[in-house]
Amino acid sequence: MTSDMIINHKEKANALLKADADKILKLIKVQMDNLTMPQCPLYEEVLDTQMFGLSKEIDFATRLGLVDETVGKKILDELEKELSALHEASTRK
Repeated sequence: MTSDMIINHKEKANALLKADADKILKLIKVQMDNLTMPQCPLYEEVLDTQMFGLSKEIDFATRLGLVDETVGKKILDELEKELSALHEASTRK
């Protein structure tokens, strides 16, 4: 594989992971806007499942060498902060 192809695969992997993270972030934002989590534990379950799936995607991409481990950790950390804010907001409601 040429270095251009490797760079292209890495860029594509990063873009796909960020797109998946953005989908989860949208779910979190919708929930933050509505703050209905206490009435809807299924939504929390969906978020947890999505986060787990994303972490597995990141792990796989990292093991393939397509994503740097620190980049993957940063993506998950940012989502974890948003989830934490959601949980705080729902308990204050």
